[in-house]
Amino acid sequence: MKRIVLATSGSFGDLHPYIAVALALQARGHAVTIATSEAHREKVEGEGLAFHPVRPELTPSTHSPEMFARINDPRSGPGYLLNELVLPYVDQMYEDLLEGCRRADLLVIHPVLFAAPLVAEKLNLPWVSVILAPGAFVSAYDPPVFPPFPWLYPLRHLGPLPSYLVFEFCRKATRRWAKSLDELRRREGLRPAQAHPLHAELWSPYGTLAWFSPLLAAPQPDWPRHTNITGFVFYDKQHPGEGLNPALRDFLRDGERPLVFTLGTSAVLAAGNFYQESLRAIEQLNKRAVLLTGAQGRNPLPGNLPKSIFVADYAPYSELFPHAAAIVHSGGIGTCAHVLRAGVPMLVVPFAFDQPDNAARMQRLGVARVLSAKRYNANRAAEILAKLIQDSHYATRCRSIAAQIKNEDGIANACRALETVLQSNPKREAEVDLMSLAKV
Repeated sequence: MKRIVLATSGSFGDLHPYIAVALALQARGHAVTIATSEAHREKVEGEGLAFHPVRPELTPSTHSPEMFARINDPRSGPGYLLNELVLPYVDQMYEDLLEGCRRADLLVIHPVLFAAPLVAEKLNLPWVSVILAPGAFVSAYDPPVFPPFPWLYPLRHLGPLPSYLVFEFCRKATRRWAKSLDELRRREGLRPAQAHPLHAELWSPYGTLAWFSPLLAAPQPDWPRHTNITGFVFYDKQHPGEGLNPALRDFLRDGERPLVFTLGTSAVLAAGNFYQESLRAIEQLNKRAVLLTGAQGRNPLPGNLPKSIFVADYAPYSELFPHAAAIVHSGGIGTCAHVLRAGVPMLVVPFAFDQPDNAARMQRLGVARVLSAKRYNANRAAEILAKLIQDSHYATRCRSIAAQIKNEDGIANACRALETVLQSNPKREAEVDLMSLAKV
């Protein structure tokens, strides 16, 4: 039995994949701890997993709507998140992770936990980095949709040079953001950063696991060495052991397939007029619909809605999406994964961060249309949804992609790769080739 710490921070989209892998590792006989925000303690412990708190508190429920609107600004949101809510607290992050990892045999990290590689170095602890969405690699050969520079993506046909120059400019411009990490390294007697502390320093020499489907991206020359694409890992319970609301189950059974509208657990806090415009689109289409509006009171709707519309704060996607005619969502990678597996066409309405790039990849797969959050209104949504539902090409393509996703075993692949790191001798072999460990 090995002691494994899986460290993550953020919304359910950041937590759920780690719970999925943690449960599988525990079932394989390992002692597993999830290190994350205190707000997630009840959920983690409810699944029978050990919990260790890590600051700062980055769960959406801890932020005001105004603050979350700033976080979700496509251009300035990432800078605000890092410089105001994450990097000023790397000392606390380091202290919490150091305490949680003292007896660990392996550390698995989310990329926002910038102090985690320092903890691994301090403890001489093997560690593996995880990427949840392909755009996070920031590859010049497969450039993501980059919200601060919307003109860059159309230049991808010119080759890697334009993207490389822009990304290098961004890395140099943001290097000063990591001052707190540099100071922490000096205080702890660690080596100076050899690469950008907010990017390349997060790629582990023991390997990087990409917890997404190879249908979304292929390895590129500028990806970190020893990167393994495992396939998606799935978990979607709001509370341990809780399934679909019985009333919602009855609604799905008693009529035609509904449209589903959801903004996940992140963009839902900056929804704007999304749900109001969605109601108007539903009326135009004369369709049944399910609206997932987040925590009660966050996005209030009229109380006199017709019986053809079901409103809930949350529902397990794996149980809801297969019953949908089409799904409208914000493009979080976890939501994309569940829609792909359900085999249903989607309208992606991206807000910020990785969502625009995920949306573009869904569109390239031939299973989605994209409409930016700023341009989202009832008329455009109704027009696009009508095409998604009526065009048989989308149905055929969605079924094909779903079959491929269902044949992937991302959780088993991830577990095997992590166990290979555990079985190696890190003192003799600092790098483990994960490329051949999981075949999807």
